[in-house]
Amino acid sequence: MTEVTLFRRVVVPDPARVALCRRSPELGPRILFFSGGTALRETSQALIEYTHNSIHLITPFDSGGSSAILRRYFGMPAVGDLRNRLMALADRSLHGYPEIYELFAHRLPKTAPDHELWGTLNALADGTHPLIRQVQNPMRRIIRRHLRAFAARVDSCFDLRGASIGNLILASGYLEDGRHMDPIVYLYSRLIQARGEVRLIANVDGHLRAQLQNGRTVLGQHQLTGKEAAPLESPIENLELVDANGHPMEVALRSKITRLITGADLICYPIGSFYTSVLANLLPQGVGNTIAAAGCPKIFTPNPGPDPETVGLTLRDQIQTLLRYACPPGAAPTQVLNFVLLDPAGTYAGRTEAIELCRSFSIDVLEIPFLTHKRRADPHRLCHIFVSLAR
Repeated sequence: MTEVTLFRRVVVPDPARVALCRRSPELGPRILFFSGGTALRETSQALIEYTHNSIHLITPFDSGGSSAILRRYFGMPAVGDLRNRLMALADRSLHGYPEIYELFAHRLPKTAPDHELWGTLNALADGTHPLIRQVQNPMRRIIRRHLRAFAARVDSCFDLRGASIGNLILASGYLEDGRHMDPIVYLYSRLIQARGEVRLIANVDGHLRAQLQNGRTVLGQHQLTGKEAAPLESPIENLELVDANGHPMEVALRSKITRLITGADLICYPIGSFYTSVLANLLPQGVGNTIAAAGCPKIFTPNPGPDPETVGLTLRDQIQTLLRYACPPGAAPTQVLNFVLLDPAGTYAGRTEAIELCRSFSIDVLEIPFLTHKRRADPHRLCHIFVSLAR
């Protein structure tokens, strides 16, 4: 066989391509997202109407909330964003889906005494709690087994306040499978019939450390997002991976992730937290080279509104920063970025300068409406754009 490269002109959004994907989502394009957090949840939920083959590479570096407790106790990757994306891609027509979703999303109270928290966990594990009783077998048996295994691994000092039941289930499966995340993700993907593939970008216990322009160093994702700590007062100068002791980490890209990236039909740097969700995915060694080698279009969708992580950065700055992290030495910018998607009504600081920068790199700026009247991203409009651009 001979491999050739084809070029085609497309209309974006392309009504015919959108209609085709809607008719046969099981044959839809392999759209890959470097993502994390919840900003892409609604788009992911909409995407299953157009393709069942999307790929979601999720950051495992969250260091806040109940994830921090699991990570400190077991020395493991964060699983909260993984859980969120799995449930977003679940087949909502599946019998018993509402009950499964309710269980996975349930959090234990933050103010209840320890004996009540442990009582709830034990009731879930032994099958007597209402939340587990309404889940059908075989899912119920599997969940109970993982919760029993989790309870056996921790002592009475483990802090269950605010714990996500879904996180406990995934953490238990990770530990039971020899600290490998893929088997438990695969199992629950099959059980909930997830219409897409979800993977951690790296199966490591790593943390984010940022150097700010004012010289201050910030350790931990939860200190960067502006949600659990005060917003940053200075732009981020550099982002790196470190271990739990603050020592720099060199994380190699796994071969299975390399295959997912090179096999994609469209690579998306989507809306979401710019540093902790998008750029953090580019930190493992080999990501940039793999993106550059992928023969599909690549698109960046900047946040059309405020993002606490981009304080002091214009749109031009964001594009330059994305290229700095994604583009390997010797590669052309167009090997890692072909399109920048802007809404004509969006608020982008330095829009004109950013467009000029893109032109100098032969990167196309697509000014296509995708915001609602409330100035939020419309999930279906984004999906229409993405499936139209996929090769």
